[in-house]
Amino acid sequence: MSRQANRDTSPEIAVRRLLYAAGYRYRLHRPVPGMPRRTIDIAFPGTKVAVFLDGCFWHGCPEHATHPRANREWWRQKLDRNISRDLETTERLLGEGWAVLRFWEHESPDTVADRIAQVVTERKGRP
Repeated sequence: MSRQANRDTSPEIAVRRLLYAAGYRYRLHRPVPGMPRRTIDIAFPGTKVAVFLDGCFWHGCPEHATHPRANREWWRQKLDRNISRDLETTERLLGEGWAVLRFWEHESPDTVADRIAQVVTERKGRP
């Protein structure tokens, strides 16, 4: 697992390139406020938009998640903890006024970037 990429994944880079090309500026891997060991994949601090690009296996995608056969119980607990941690992080950010956007790694980068741009633009217009 130590060799598993947890940042700068291909889907993440593809979305970031599209956002940057469209003129959006963001911060990478920012700590979640009050949770220093957790990070936001792509953060727009000024508008308080947090973007997470979740891997299908690690975060339990309903379409693509697989379940290892070896050491089944250990993996089930680990993946369930990941899902619980995601929910806790989302609730924390929502409580602090952030918009939280979560996408799966299999989603189209164009679609993801468009949705992010839409939310950032909407929140810029708010007082």
